[in-house]
Amino acid sequence: MFYWVLKRIILGPLLHAFFRPWVKGEEHVPETGGAILASNHLSFSDSIFLPLVVKRRVTFLAKADYFTGTGIKGRLTAGFFRGVGQLPIDRSGGQASEAALRTGLKVLRRGELLGLYPEGTRSPDGRLYRGKTGVARLALEAKVPVLPVAMIDTDKVQPTGQVIPNIGRVGVVIGEPLDFSRYDGMQDDRFVLRSITDEIMYELMRLSEREYVDVYATTMKERIAAAKKAKVPSGPSLQPEKVPAEEATLVPAPEGADGAAGPAADGSDDARPPAAAAG
Repeated sequence: MFYWVLKRIILGPLLHAFFRPWVKGEEHVPETGGAILASNHLSFSDSIFLPLVVKRRVTFLAKADYFTGTGIKGRLTAGFFRGVGQLPIDRSGGQASEAALRTGLKVLRRGELLGLYPEGTRSPDGRLYRGKTGVARLALEAKVPVLPVAMIDTDKVQPTGQVIPNIGRVGVVIGEPLDFSRYDGMQDDRFVLRSITDEIMYELMRLSEREYVDVYATTMKERIAAAKKAKVPSGPSLQPEKVPAEEATLVPAPEGADGAAGPAADGSDDARPPAAAAG
């Protein structure tokens, strides 16, 4: 109930008035049934504007820290995230990864919409980074379509680290549903999961018109931080030649820190835009 009160009465009208969000492709969202909204991740506010423009309720997975705070601030924070459709997950890895997967599956099997960020964290520079395969595993386990979603200019409205957003217009582009039923029963095949994930990322690259980097965003953030510490200029030149294998994860929201779920990534060092998986 609080979700709809925030969306329609408290926050929604204000956000529409100040940011005038536009949406393209809303007709691709199914009226009923479970589906995954797989989005690029530019800003904290992605998890606000995407549900704002979709008529159905959208549920995201959020790190458990947002729900365990103490005092008035902690309770208000927890209430807000629950109110905007967040579910707490433990992102410590291991068994917690499977728990996060099960949480997402419950949402989808209830016939609801689940919002995910395949990159696993916010982009450090606005480019689109390599997807983690938890989204593919969820799609196969739940037997639901994946809708690629491109967030437009949310990083200009609320750059990383900025609490009070700038006034500006944002957009959401929703692509046609991707059907992966041809891979039914293959959710434990890591090569299939990588193929599906790359197909999703290709669509995100096309819809967002963002440069694609075949490196995990978390890896790039670590390299940027190390470069700053060493006082070495950062930028595209930091892209590594080899991509280290990382545990594939689901995408928690809204801060986008890595919540684990799914098998290990394949560690490909093919530094080019992902090719769509063969039909």
